[in-house]
Amino acid sequence: MAVNVNTLKKMKDESDKITWLTAYDYSFASLIDKAGVDAILVGDSLGMVMQGHATPVPVTIEDSCYHTECVARGVENALIVGDLPFGSYQLSKEQAYENAVHLMQAGAHVIKLEGGELQVETIRFLTERGIAVCAHIGLTPQSVHKLGGFKVQGRGDSAQVLIEDAKGVQAAGAFAVVLEAVPQTLAATITELLDIPTIGIGAGPSCDGQVLVLQDMIGVYPKRSPKFCKNFMQDAISIGGAIEQYIADVKSGEFPAQEHSFD
Repeated sequence: MAVNVNTLKKMKDESDKITWLTAYDYSFASLIDKAGVDAILVGDSLGMVMQGHATPVPVTIEDSCYHTECVARGVENALIVGDLPFGSYQLSKEQAYENAVHLMQAGAHVIKLEGGELQVETIRFLTERGIAVCAHIGLTPQSVHKLGGFKVQGRGDSAQVLIEDAKGVQAAGAFAVVLEAVPQTLAATITELLDIPTIGIGAGPSCDGQVLVLQDMIGVYPKRSPKFCKNFMQDAISIGGAIEQYIADVKSGEFPAQEHSFD
């Protein structure tokens, strides 16, 4: 059965853990979809794992649309989340709408953008025009140069900022929010406060769901993967088996473990 935004909300309400993985091409998208992942993120992480850049900043909207088209051909059931890349939505809410339309016409069911309070007006503008939006707060990779690197966010006084960001994007109409590289206790607090699902990546086990970059979780990315990743191929005999184990471990609460989380 096809997954939609209401499916994810119901899963949160029923404490049924949500599973996301990234994909950027037809073959892997088909494999992931058949394994039963709830959502496939066509992330701007493609700039790193597919194009070999050091950050996702060089990815263009044309790149994102191309990879979304490839993924869409391989998916029957999973929700397809299209990532708006750097520079494709920050100028104005009208720019965000135009590029969100391009991604949806390429095959995305919903779009994701980075930012909390700063993006509230844009999220509201998009949702009022029929576009489902997933927000992304905490470590926002498109801002890696401003942040001074890929660092944990939300420690100390900045924790309250992230809480307000989460409340703000929910109030603006976001259907979900990705929490990246934040302390697990803070992620648990935000998850409890929100009515919409939280999707964690390096945010501990209390989030309503988890997402990983496929190339990290099957151990093929040639550079060092973040602490919050796990190589599921180590005990698997096939990529399909590794994906199925990832789903099972998220559902059971075995992943992420303490070693994949931040305090």
